[in-house]
Amino acid sequence: MIPLVVGLAVGGVGATLFLQSLPGAAGSPEERASRLEVELKRAENRIAALEAADPQGRRRRPGRTFADGARNIAEDIREGRAVSPDDIFRASQPLLRDLAPLFDRMRVRQQQQMIDSMTGELARKYTLTPQQQEALKQWFGQKATAEAKRFSDLVGQDGTRLEDLMRASRDVRPDEGLDPFMAGLLSGDKLTAFKTERMAQRAERVQQEADMRVERLDAVVNLDDAQREQVFGIMARSSRDYDPAMRLEGGTGEIGATPAGARQEAMLGVLTPAQRAVYQAEQQRRREEASKDLEAIGLTLPADWDMFNDH
Repeated sequence: MIPLVVGLAVGGVGATLFLQSLPGAAGSPEERASRLEVELKRAENRIAALEAADPQGRRRRPGRTFADGARNIAEDIREGRAVSPDDIFRASQPLLRDLAPLFDRMRVRQQQQMIDSMTGELARKYTLTPQQQEALKQWFGQKATAEAKRFSDLVGQDGTRLEDLMRASRDVRPDEGLDPFMAGLLSGDKLTAFKTERMAQRAERVQQEADMRVERLDAVVNLDDAQREQVFGIMARSSRDYDPAMRLEGGTGEIGATPAGARQEAMLGVLTPAQRAVYQAEQQRRREEASKDLEAIGLTLPADWDMFNDH
């Protein structure tokens, strides 16, 4: 998430500065464009100074630059065209690519701490031999490297949205794929104990995720007991960690399979017409509120914005 934070910080700081630095008719498009032009000029001067100090840098970065993207955003605002957070992110992508080596070094250090911690825990619980510990460290390291490359590629890929990065960040699981690896490392009672513990860990994740989603929905539409149980089942079985063999505390009914991508539709199907109207009205209210917040700094809300974001 560090590249994402930096990208947002660049856009957010720039927006704040140009909104607060100059006089004019408050809130008018002309004022926003005028302020952005002044701030853009400052940024261009700074970039020119940096490039002068590193004459080889410009040649190492062919194609679209951060300054190019910022200039396009300024022109869009000046002409009254819509500018979204995704536009700011795309303008920041060249800068994020230039800073990638720094972020990679920071990520390697964090990953090593995670690898040592998880390896130590598993070695203690299942009395792994030194050879087994080394094999486990190598497995974690290869997975971390692959995950880092996947995320870096996504950051630099044309067409990537902020929502894509948010989803990718939520989807990161350091222990994804650990079960088959440990099945080849352990045997007998140790393997049985490992599988039991892993099932319990995944069940806890499913439980927490489903409870959270039920509470979010209940706060909006006031579910009755039967609806809470139904929604819990929908949310639980749509979790990536769900296994039919799990014993969950959210309901007494059988939890079956839900087709991929059908969670939202299944959830809405549990609600009464009156509750659906309340849900839709609240979603519209929050959308308008979020839209006003972004409009205050000259941006527009993404078309696929959702008040829960992760449905």
